[in-house]
Amino acid sequence: MKKNSFTNWIRFFTNDIWNIADNNLHPVCKCLLTCARVSILSCQQFINDRISVRASALTYSSLLSLIPILAILFAIARGFGFDNLMELQLRHGIASQQSELILSWINSYLKHAQSGIFIGVGLLMLLWTILNLTDNIEKSFNTIWQVKRPRTLFRKITDYFSMFLLLPILIVISSGLTIFITTYVKNLEIFKVLTPIVQFIIHMTPYVFTWIMFIALYIFMPNTKVRFKYTIIPGILAGTTFQIFQFIYVNSQIWVSSYNAIYGSFAAIPMFLLWAQISWTICLFGAELCYISQNLSSLSFGKENANMSRRYHDFLCVIILSSICKRFEEEKNPYSATELSRTHKIPIRLTKNILYELQDTHLIFETISDNKNEEVYYLPGIDINKLTVGMLLEKLDTVGSESFNLDHNLYSSAWDTLINIRKTYIYRNNQILLKDL
Repeated sequence: MKKNSFTNWIRFFTNDIWNIADNNLHPVCKCLLTCARVSILSCQQFINDRISVRASALTYSSLLSLIPILAILFAIARGFGFDNLMELQLRHGIASQQSELILSWINSYLKHAQSGIFIGVGLLMLLWTILNLTDNIEKSFNTIWQVKRPRTLFRKITDYFSMFLLLPILIVISSGLTIFITTYVKNLEIFKVLTPIVQFIIHMTPYVFTWIMFIALYIFMPNTKVRFKYTIIPGILAGTTFQIFQFIYVNSQIWVSSYNAIYGSFAAIPMFLLWAQISWTICLFGAELCYISQNLSSLSFGKENANMSRRYHDFLCVIILSSICKRFEEEKNPYSATELSRTHKIPIRLTKNILYELQDTHLIFETISDNKNEEVYYLPGIDINKLTVGMLLEKLDTVGSESFNLDHNLYSSAWDTLINIRKTYIYRNNQILLKDL
């Protein structure tokens, strides 16, 4: 009996949950169904996108970039006179022995940066490490969001360094607000009655700023339009998990003492690697939640089939390219990937893969809207009065390489037969324009 019940639950969460029509469900049931679908798809994509491997790569980049990034943040903070608050935040967020070691590295880095020989090469290394880390973060987010077009170099420099300029200011505001609440507000007579509320606000301040940081990261980092409403819950979940893990990490002095006995002064490195690995995993899983939440309606149409037949793949290519041509002929606004996915009920990832394939064959090209959201739209790359089904099939046939070490003379008859069949097949379909389907 228990085995049958367990089997039924597995079948429900793997198949039946996607067949439930949520139009007539109670709002609470509909919300629970949505949460279950988002959780299942997020876990599946977490595995498919190899998030743990990407978190490891970002951990390595973070270790390489840690001291240069902290050095530039401290340099900016010293310029504004906020270096003491930055140091206080670092000591509060990291175990004492590790914070002292990191601060000594930062001071040494900044001290050597003042020398004439170091300033040229060091500045280039500093810029390279920052760009390398942020570029790797963007690539990870773009992979999750199925975006193959990264930011331009100019946008990377302007966007990333604007972020690093604002980061110490935000840290100082967070620290200053906490100090203001703890020292001034609670000493006022009128606030003595509200002491429990004030204490709750003090404890919640780091969480709120962490939520804002994650939400901003999920909106800013992918080179695509991410809607704010779909980042709120993932940002709060990731930020809360990060703060809980941070609390456990800082207060686990047993780990630190045991690593000190083995590694000595280098105990900060394995602890930092552990912290960075788990932190990046939390961050990237939150990005998966954002992606699934925003695209749930199209992802719920069906599971993306890795074993899709060539015939069905060509069928979907015809549908998508025909829709783009029709929209162009009607002089309406071009389709985006999301609109194509929702209109034809094709999973969003499959839609984007087909669009990238059509771009590679130069049958379509992408354009960016004039408004601020910078949404990507798609237009025909060839005159729609010449773009036929046969041309599409011929382009799809020739995608990839045919340079293999085979004796073509030995297989000439088989090759000629295949080519002649293809020519006849494509000739017949050359009479059918995609815009007329």
